[in-house]
Amino acid sequence: MPDFGDTIRITSDEHREIFARLQPHLPPYLTKVEPSRYGYGLCFEFKPFTGREEEPSAPDASYDDPKLRYSAESDDPAEYRLRVAAREILSDLYSRARAEWKVAAYVADLRQVVKDAPARWEAYEQAANALDSAYGYLRTPQAGAEWPSAISRLVDAQERALAAARAFDDRAAEIAAVQYKHLYADLGDAAALAAAGYPEAKDWHIGDGFGGYYSQSLLEKVRHLTDEQDAHLAKVGRLAGSGTALA
Repeated sequence: MPDFGDTIRITSDEHREIFARLQPHLPPYLTKVEPSRYGYGLCFEFKPFTGREEEPSAPDASYDDPKLRYSAESDDPAEYRLRVAAREILSDLYSRARAEWKVAAYVADLRQVVKDAPARWEAYEQAANALDSAYGYLRTPQAGAEWPSAISRLVDAQERALAAARAFDDRAAEIAAVQYKHLYADLGDAAALAAAGYPEAKDWHIGDGFGGYYSQSLLEKVRHLTDEQDAHLAKVGRLAGSGTALA
């Protein structure tokens, strides 16, 4: 039989008595109870949570149950042991149920906000690749023969990349808000998105939704890149004496 603390170890008979007392307060989603393989406490199995149930918590009636409420050890040591173990079991059961429910609630909330984020990310990647190509082309000898046109294509590619980043951020900000809401769920952000059906989200650029403020956005990243491109081309224009620069 499992231990509960340094001084409480329950027997088989006590275990049966404890669960007879706990029976009215056990949740309907509890499916299995067995001793922990570590020799301390119990393991609980639950029906899968959807995340849309009420957060698990011990019933109010359990606190007023005359067979569970506090009894002084000096009055009846055996009864004291039973009640301490029973309270430990009930507390641990609902604590573990809450942990599983929080994960399910996190995943359920993500499913509501992701929406068309995969399509928006794909559109951004296409725009980003086109931007890389347009900027890389300027380093080729062929670009010199059509410099104004090549620069114009780069500007167009920059604008498309910025617009695609802005569109993705609209979804990413909602995702980040959910991540912040479920900051203490026992599931990492990438794992939660995978559980919601989006394993590819590990490659998405999702900023920080801390405190309801979205920062470190994809738009900031792309704008920094285009500013670097503009500064580099302006410097090339000055050094080449052509006066070519981007506005």
